[in-house]
Amino acid sequence: MKLRNFAVAAALSLAGLGVALPAQAETRLAFGATNSQSAHYAYFASLAKIINSAYPDAYQASVVETGATVDNLKRMARDQLDIGLITTSTLYHAYNGIKSFDGKPIESKLLWAYSLAPQNAVVRRDSGIEKLSDIDGKKFGPGMRGSSTEATALAVFDLLEISPDWVRGTNSEQANAIKDGRSEGFVKSAVGTSFDALTTDIAAFTPLTALGIDDAQEAKIREALPELSIVDMPGGEMENTGPYKVWGFMIGVSARPNMDDQTAYDLTKAVMENVEEQSAAFPTVKGLNLPELTLQYATSPLHPGAIRYYEEIGLTVPARLK
Repeated sequence: MKLRNFAVAAALSLAGLGVALPAQAETRLAFGATNSQSAHYAYFASLAKIINSAYPDAYQASVVETGATVDNLKRMARDQLDIGLITTSTLYHAYNGIKSFDGKPIESKLLWAYSLAPQNAVVRRDSGIEKLSDIDGKKFGPGMRGSSTEATALAVFDLLEISPDWVRGTNSEQANAIKDGRSEGFVKSAVGTSFDALTTDIAAFTPLTALGIDDAQEAKIREALPELSIVDMPGGEMENTGPYKVWGFMIGVSARPNMDDQTAYDLTKAVMENVEEQSAAFPTVKGLNLPELTLQYATSPLHPGAIRYYEEIGLTVPARLK
């Protein structure tokens, strides 16, 4: 910030001396995504493309590979990222300074939500594991280190009194552990109601089974973790199941705590009005009404710049989100 203020002061001094100045450079924006193998990284690449095309003289956006939600929130708090991939559940925890953010709130505000993220607990078919409780004591990955998937999985398994022998690491490291037989499985976000690309890659050579929650487990999750959703999954040949239920949350985009209203408005407007580009990178967005989805599933305040856009298009933003 000091360097930016110095540059502005220097520019004004030169202008006063009659020195010709070059055109003002665009504002650089860093978009924190997740692991580059994730479909959500491709989504954030589409966001950068949308912003750069919509405001070629105002913004220059680029995508940063990160450790996903928790990592993004911490980096936004340090002004290292301008926007980041988040989950509605973890953003709620961060904004309110609870759970892993106990006493250290991060007042990052939501811009929009774009995808429901069911959390699949998948295991090798040859593991002998048939239900979630069978994972107790087994080698098992909670999801990518530092991600919302990991944080949520730890909370759910603790609630259900299931204690795996956790295998930690990146998505790639956990996937390789499954392929090599060093882990029985892991928790991984689905894309819509289907396996994501990484899980599909594992299943192509190492047959997997998806595990659902039973009625008693569902009731516990609903009572103790109300920020989570219960998602009905259709199952299928790759999952080796019929219909089953899992826990989940919404995936969205939030802004660094001190983002100005105009920038938040510009980003929200450009992205909400170009669903075609998003759909090309992340097909499950196609056909969704993102503004309505956002207002339906948000659990923490929206950024005032985003609120301005939603109200401009005729939506009523609930008081709980202001």
